[in-house]
Amino acid sequence: MTIEADIALLGTDGDGIARTAEGDRLFIPGALPGEHVLADRVDERTAHLTSILRPSPDRVTPPCPLFGTCGGCAIQHLSLAAALDWKAGLVVHALERAGFAAPAITGTVQSPPGSRRRIDLAVRRRPEGVCIGLHARRGDVVDLTACPVLEPALFALLPALRAVMQSLGALRRDGDALINMLDSGPDLLLATDGPLEAADRAKLASFARDHRIPRIAWRRAGTTDVPETAAQTASVRHELSGVATMPPPGAFLQPTREGEAAIIAAVLAGLPRRLVRKDTVIELYAGCGTLSFALGQHVRTLAFEGQPDAVATLRRATTGTRVVAEQRDLNRQPVMARQIADARAVVLDPPYTGAGAQMAEIVAGRPERIVYVSCNPQALGRDAAGLQAAGYRLDGVTIIDQFLWSTEVEAVCVFTAPPAPRRRTR
Repeated sequence: MTIEADIALLGTDGDGIARTAEGDRLFIPGALPGEHVLADRVDERTAHLTSILRPSPDRVTPPCPLFGTCGGCAIQHLSLAAALDWKAGLVVHALERAGFAAPAITGTVQSPPGSRRRIDLAVRRRPEGVCIGLHARRGDVVDLTACPVLEPALFALLPALRAVMQSLGALRRDGDALINMLDSGPDLLLATDGPLEAADRAKLASFARDHRIPRIAWRRAGTTDVPETAAQTASVRHELSGVATMPPPGAFLQPTREGEAAIIAAVLAGLPRRLVRKDTVIELYAGCGTLSFALGQHVRTLAFEGQPDAVATLRRATTGTRVVAEQRDLNRQPVMARQIADARAVVLDPPYTGAGAQMAEIVAGRPERIVYVSCNPQALGRDAAGLQAAGYRLDGVTIIDQFLWSTEVEAVCVFTAPPAPRRRTR
């Protein structure tokens, strides 16, 4: 059934949302707020866009020929400025639901096209050859033959990677390829559904030499096994705030250099003023040290991280810094309130699901300042609700859009504890 509809807003998956005559939400991929459209009903909740009768002034021509097929980008038809405003709105709405009225956006940063330095790709062998790319929305792998998001040097590696994966006996049907562009060059973590034999290792070694790839690691697809080095031609190196580190295979990096710099700047700006040498900041979910070494330039930093390889990276690089790294599974063994209470501030960059049990200890410890780096507005809202209930004030929010044209958004939120009650004197 074809319907005529006005698009009221954009949903969290980037779909236009209209209201049916019955008042129900109808999701129309490709439609934008303010548009008047024709669409064919697919089911009770979704419709297929067939015609735009009145386009939005924010509609633009998507820059990628794969848009609408590849699942990596959802809103290339929306102008970059409007996309940034929409993402800021997602964060503001989450914080308002947590109880913070009219959150103040103190800064916005948007990474440019061609700046993405990290990507996790699906690999699939087909009768016509190997494709490397991203999954279509609820669909198969789409070969990445174009990508305006990736750094050009990273994208330029894909044809040769496609060819070498085609030659591997270890790739029977499915695999993965995670690529980080480190300061030392591309760092690859491959996964295949078959074992890596000697002939495959020789092919990967030749590929690494030909394309100046310092390291290629491998593990069996579908496992969380510690990766093994399949080929190494040089040492791996990556600087974090001027400190040389050796990240493990598949290490988490902020996806763009611009985004990383913006997050660091917002975190440092959120620290208490007049820090003295004896002061300590507790950093939670520290990873390999993206924030740790920046913090350590200003204050003694206790960096907690659960992944053993990330902690090992941190510890190798802490000599001569004011960073102390400790391995701790913060879901099972959170840093306790009594230790948090001794810190001038807590900085946390939790996983997508949020801080979980650790948040209760943060609230109970009542540190003077909490700087929360979020990659998920919904999880941010859940965690921030506890801070609002404890009387914390939201001093500012920085919005960082480094997942360009996707629906993902990051934010740095600064929370300040309420003044301690004064003691009564007789």
